[in-house]
Amino acid sequence: MKKDSWTIGQFAKQVNVTVETVRYYQRKGLLDTPDSAGGIRRYGQHDLRRLKFIRKAQEAGFTLREIKELIGLDSTQDHHRAYQLAMRRLQELDAKIADMQQARDSLKRLAGNCAVGGESKPCAILAAFNV
Repeated sequence: MKKDSWTIGQFAKQVNVTVETVRYYQRKGLLDTPDSAGGIRRYGQHDLRRLKFIRKAQEAGFTLREIKELIGLDSTQDHHRAYQLAMRRLQELDAKIADMQQARDSLKRLAGNCAVGGESKPCAILAAFNV
């Protein structure tokens, strides 16, 4: 067995994912399924780099479809398209952040109007959701 050669379980542990996650990425065409040598599939450094790429791209908010496109762009060196994808992702994240900030501000206002400590006025939080 080569030094940098792992079974699927060992491979998954390298990036702290489950075996099922590795198989899912394979079904989605994000990871190659290695040939089996002696009935056991072995994963190497190339596979590990790809799996780390997928996980980091997910952390940045890319969808699996976008990650698959990024993987293809890596081989063609299409930096412009990768930039476009990143900018679109940034715009989407900015919109989500704005929505979450608005929800936070709204909830903060409601909590500030909440009658706690036995006051007899209606609860502002419950009233706001009781449309």
